[in-house]
Amino acid sequence: MANSGKGTFQPDSDVHISFEDQQKINKFARLNAKVDDFKDELKVKQNDMKNLEEAVEELSLADDADKIPYLIGEVFICQGLEDTLKSLEDAKTRKVNEISELEAKCDELKSQMAELKAHLYGKFGSHINLENEEE
Repeated sequence: MANSGKGTFQPDSDVHISFEDQQKINKFARLNAKVDDFKDELKVKQNDMKNLEEAVEELSLADDADKIPYLIGEVFICQGLEDTLKSLEDAKTRKVNEISELEAKCDELKSQMAELKAHLYGKFGSHINLENEEE
């Protein structure tokens, strides 16, 4: 005879989700979306950094007497090799700072997500899936 007591676990039964739990699930989803946005932005900035490094390498072949067009906003200005290299190094420094800020934001959001994930998996177990498809 099957055990039909109230304390038995029924895998196909509905799981009660309280308002607070739903808020935590929603917060997790918002944090996950922000992390994805930050990852996309990080890829763009890393690509920009790669382009800046390649520009510095290309300028190593340039002649000191050449005037090099350098884009500032929507305008090209012509400047000497030394000034252009300094401008590129300044741009690289700014880009490194932007990248480290984005990585710090991602890490902070991921730690918040880990806390929420631990709580939600602790409460719902296999009834909830909080994993990314790409991981």
